Amino acid sequence: MTTPAPAPVVHAPHRPLTDYYRSEQDRQAYLRKIFDETAPDYDRIESMLAWGTGSKYRRDALVRAGLKPRMKVLDVGVGTGLVAAQACLLTGDPALVTGVDPSPGMMAASKLPASMTMIEGRAESLPFPDNHFDFLSMGYALRHISDLSVAFAEFERVLKPGGRLCVLEITQAETPMGRWLLKTYMRGVIPLLTRIVSSQKKTTTMWRYYWDTIEACVRPEEVVATLRATGFEQVERHVELGIFSEYQAVKASGS
Repeated sequence: MTTPAPAPVVHAPHRPLTDYYRSEQDRQAYLRKIFDETAPDYDRIESMLAWGTGSKYRRDALVRAGLKPRMKVLDVGVGTGLVAAQACLLTGDPALVTGVDPSPGMMAASKLPASMTMIEGRAESLPFPDNHFDFLSMGYALRHISDLSVAFAEFERVLKPGGRLCVLEITQAETPMGRWLLKTYMRGVIPLLTRIVSSQKKTTTMWRYYWDTIEACVRPEEVVATLRATGFEQVERHVELGIFSEYQAVKASGS
């Protein structure tokens, strides 16, 4: 009698949020639909959320992670291009920057240079050859992938030996008061503002979902441990204002 192979362990970034979709299998379809439908409002709401400081923060975070001129960059979960826009400036040539995202609607709403490449695709199955990029970024999309181990293995695969990784994410504050303030702002104030300024019916739902994924997300230690288990070196977490996490890592030179 042959013993069946054990089922692969899935390192999901958070538990299924059944208020929005029925099962984990439904999540990708739900995400694509809601991001496609709310894309025209995304940049406006994000600017309100970050009080207009998002561009500078993203640029500084990329510099901290080691992005330099002339590097070939892949931005995963490019969305409307808020991280990729800063990468275009820092590399000095938008043609060196490629964005990939599962939502055509989000990419269509971007205002990026025409010479930058945009491709539909997912973090768990990147449509690029091995050892292809010098730098890989992901801005606030870690909570939306299906399996951290699979996505991180893909990141490691497409980076050149010595290539650098920068994953930006909003994480829970360490103190009870900090967590309460962040939840009040993200789950209460932002959805209320979206009702006033949004043009799409689902925008309020999307930003409520945005908070719920933050609240349910695995702890930063698990993200760091999964990066190390994937084979990345020099894995670090830099934190700004107690909630803006930057996961930085380097692909081994001998890989």
